[in-house]
Amino acid sequence: MIRGLRIVAENKTGVLRDLTKIIADEGGNIQYAQSFPIRFGEHSGRALVYFEIENGNFENMLKKIRKLESVLEVEEEKPFEQVYGKRVIILGGGALVSQVAIGAISEADRHNLRGERISVDTMPVVGEEEIAEAVKAVARLHRAEVLVLAGGLMGGKIAEEVKMLKKKGIRVISLSMFGSVPEVSDIVVSDPVMAGTIAVMHVSERAKFDIERVRGRRV
Repeated sequence: MIRGLRIVAENKTGVLRDLTKIIADEGGNIQYAQSFPIRFGEHSGRALVYFEIENGNFENMLKKIRKLESVLEVEEEKPFEQVYGKRVIILGGGALVSQVAIGAISEADRHNLRGERISVDTMPVVGEEEIAEAVKAVARLHRAEVLVLAGGLMGGKIAEEVKMLKKKGIRVISLSMFGSVPEVSDIVVSDPVMAGTIAVMHVSERAKFDIERVRGRRV
């Protein structure tokens, strides 16, 4: 069982060390962690630290962390998987990204109404260097499972990053476009709305669609 832990602490050296030591001492295995400065509100200038922890004595962790002088707040939270669920990422030209999003959001809504959790993230981005960097960064996104590339021309460095992303287990759907990206993607879809729908169906636990079964096809 994975449990979430949100901590507000002083933004100073050694805080993460102290927190992770307590978690390790109590037998917890950190599955996910993030930390960033708080910019607004009553805790502006402090740090928000969030962990998703598996196993260990969670209650003892809470007690010990609350005793740290650097800690202001400690609260258990639901893990992101239970709140936002699996993620579909859409990158490319703004107009096409919005069309893919229509299909993805509509399909995700249908599944989420039945108890699943699937979220859709979009970012309009242009330029070979910029898109290639965005594709590369998908591998660092928590819970990302499928990427849809929406554009009229993508190749070069973008195609190379797509190859690397696929090796890390993330499936890639490409719109029908010029360039080498369609050649290296798992599936090529001509209709942007359908591309978004297919992406959500792939990550859904209830849908019967699997990109692995249609890999290399154009639809």
